[in-house]
Amino acid sequence: MNILFLTIGDFDNLEAGSVHVDLVKKFASMGHHVYVACKNERPACDKMTLESISGISLLRIRTGAIKKNTNFFRKGLSTITLERKYIKAIKSYYQDVKFDLVLYHTPPITFQKVVSYIKKRDGAVSYLLLKDIFPQNAVDLGLMSKTGLRGFIYRYFRKKEIALYKTSDFIGCMSPANVAYLKAHNPYYQGWRVEVAPNSIELRSKNLALEPCSLATERTQELRDKESIRGKYGLPADKPVFIYGGNLGKPQGIDFLIKCLDENKYRKDCFFVVVGSGSEYPKLETWLEEQKKKDDRKTLSVKLMQGLPKKDYDQLVGACDVGLIFLDHRFTIPNYPSRLLSYLENKMPVICATDVHTDIGSIAEVNGYGFWCESVNPINFTVLVDRLLVEPGRIKTMGERGYEYLKKNYLVDHTYQAVMRHFNI
Repeated sequence: MNILFLTIGDFDNLEAGSVHVDLVKKFASMGHHVYVACKNERPACDKMTLESISGISLLRIRTGAIKKNTNFFRKGLSTITLERKYIKAIKSYYQDVKFDLVLYHTPPITFQKVVSYIKKRDGAVSYLLLKDIFPQNAVDLGLMSKTGLRGFIYRYFRKKEIALYKTSDFIGCMSPANVAYLKAHNPYYQGWRVEVAPNSIELRSKNLALEPCSLATERTQELRDKESIRGKYGLPADKPVFIYGGNLGKPQGIDFLIKCLDENKYRKDCFFVVVGSGSEYPKLETWLEEQKKKDDRKTLSVKLMQGLPKKDYDQLVGACDVGLIFLDHRFTIPNYPSRLLSYLENKMPVICATDVHTDIGSIAEVNGYGFWCESVNPINFTVLVDRLLVEPGRIKTMGERGYEYLKKNYLVDHTYQAVMRHFNI
């Protein structure tokens, strides 16, 4: 099949794993012809460029600032003009390609006209990978309103959202809670077309299926590597390290994260590292500087780091023990952050401090690889930290369960099969 993948991802490095890169590479490895239309935010680049990497066609389109740090107005304008730019690029470079399937994801919700164009031109099947429910998430965080001037903006994007759903032949959601939410709030859409097609990755963990003596040698080397990486970043080698990695923005409820860190900042039995970037990073930086000034005789058990290149970040995660997931308690939509996957891949249990609508915490608890609390009271978070530490071996046992759950549910083959079951080939 000829497959068109629409994305606002960069696709700068096909060797670096991500949920979208891994899925595209999976389709290519199965013999499909894959064409990717992606963005390029660099203002000095050509309006459109075409290249082929590992048999995958990459059409890069200059879009303006969408994901990089910029003001809300510029991001909104760039998002609104996406459709026109993508249609023009596809007409220019893929006019002779007849697509059988068009895959796309949210964000953004402004690909509807592009999808409609391909469906009308080629008779393609359309499949939406629903990663983000907008504009309701913006309403939850107070960035939009359903009334007043901001209500006009909400209604515009809600109309775009509905149009995108109606144009989609199938919608793949990240979790059962996402499926239930979509059906409940969009009754016009036929429920049988909605299914779970989760965030997923290609497994890159080391193969430990070795002879007993080789296995021992391998584990010894892993311990040495872990100590080396911790030393590189100034992390303690003699206590469990809890890591939060990823975006540090309003959806993550950084105010609550700060309260949790403040509650645990002088612990002697564990250490916390936060690594990432985003609009709320300065808040964390300011808080940490204030703590250092309060009492320089006490040693803080918290470290803050700017976002790292993916390879370095992956190594850092692999050297830690417990993964942290934070979401703002005001959300009424069921988010399912993809950072969970790197934690599970590295055999780490998770603590999820979120709203009550997502099922990321309940799934972790039911399957024995994590704990959940609502992101309201930091004491509840501290209780979960204590639960992980109180019993020797609990972190390892729960981490192994998470790894097994990943292999059974969140490998890229699961998402590939969810899509391909709709084709009789």
